[in-house]
Amino acid sequence: MKKIHLLLLINLTLCLPKVVFAQASTDTIVTLKQCIEFALRNQPAVRQAAIDEQINEKDVKIGLSGWLPQLSSSGEYEHYFKGSVPVAFSTGVTSTTNGQTVAAPNLDEYSSLGLQASQVIYNSDVLLAAKTANYSRLYYKQNTLSSQINVLSDVSKAFFDVLLSQKQLDILNEDIVRLQRSLKDSYSKYQAGTADKTDYKQATIALNNSIASRKQTSESIKAKLAYLKQIMGVKAGTTLTLAYDSAHYESEAYIDTNQQLDYNKRIEYQQLQTTKTLQNINVSYYKWQFLPSVSAIGAYSLNYLSSKFSSLYNNDYPSGYYGLTLSFPIFQGTKRLQNLSKARLQSSRADIDIENSQNTINTEYVQALASYKSNYTNWEILKQNVDLAKDVYKVVSLQYREGIKTYLDVIVAQSDLRTAELNYYNALFQLLSSKIDLEKALGTLTPQSN
Repeated sequence: MKKIHLLLLINLTLCLPKVVFAQASTDTIVTLKQCIEFALRNQPAVRQAAIDEQINEKDVKIGLSGWLPQLSSSGEYEHYFKGSVPVAFSTGVTSTTNGQTVAAPNLDEYSSLGLQASQVIYNSDVLLAAKTANYSRLYYKQNTLSSQINVLSDVSKAFFDVLLSQKQLDILNEDIVRLQRSLKDSYSKYQAGTADKTDYKQATIALNNSIASRKQTSESIKAKLAYLKQIMGVKAGTTLTLAYDSAHYESEAYIDTNQQLDYNKRIEYQQLQTTKTLQNINVSYYKWQFLPSVSAIGAYSLNYLSSKFSSLYNNDYPSGYYGLTLSFPIFQGTKRLQNLSKARLQSSRADIDIENSQNTINTEYVQALASYKSNYTNWEILKQNVDLAKDVYKVVSLQYREGIKTYLDVIVAQSDLRTAELNYYNALFQLLSSKIDLEKALGTLTPQSN
């Protein structure tokens, strides 16, 4: 008898309702929308995509800078220890001897200061930069949006996974309360001699099983919360409490399954289309390389010549010019032809990528739609099962107390109720997850739609 009392005391102590998350007053209760908004600002993949977009903008500006005038300056000093300044430099430098003008002798020192300017009129490289600028910006914006969509999907599913485990924990806590009451009733009947000891032993077994399940579920919540914080970009030490609104999530579970699939709404398809456009421009670029490059040039310089360094900068001899340069590579060992052929092959490959993407997107849509419809039907049925299981448990529990039903019937009814509730919430969150997959497959899952 003492052992029985001790066993009951241990079970009742262990089974006291526990709070999975003992929250301090400073803890924040967050909704799914708040989690997504935080992740879109702080998730490393999204931040990296935003930085990539900024890096690309710098690359675009670097490429376009070739269209602007190029200005440079130069300075030079030369001392001739053998010979003298070349005639080209000394032309116009004279001296007067006996009334006659002669070229200045012994010009050993030479210096110049100059300013050069050029303006591209046509060049295949700067033309490529101009043609690809907007499409390059578009591609990286699409890349950022793709990262945001993936984060939105991952955070939503992880959020629902945590909520599911928390609801399972709540159900187990409620089940434990019922089992405690059943254990107390069965033990009282045993003491009164109206039931044998197998009833309260069965109750103890069921109670212990629920306690073990509660511990397992409680620990799994910690792991799932850690994963949620990771994909949100939340620091490891931060405590999160998730808000749950059953009516809200049930209303959010519905989606129009008659929507038609449009490939152009998928961000992956849009990226491939942009890549195809860039490949086509690349083909044109290698064609442009067969054309000459034309630039306007100009320069102005001050030349200094003397036989001594001390008097080198006493007089200057300015010169200046402007004109055009034309550069036309005649033969480069078929390099341009090979590059053009390669670019055409890359463009053809992009066409195959687009075609394959259409098949992949269609498969994803069909699978997501089938999963959603299946989960929706399952959820509707299991919602009815919960109400039925509650009614059965209430009746069987009352009949057991009146001695009409056996304790085995009570255990079965309790198990059916717990199973029905667990299955219902599992079906609900599976439905919500499959809805996200369907929205993603349709291309309607965007940060703006959140």
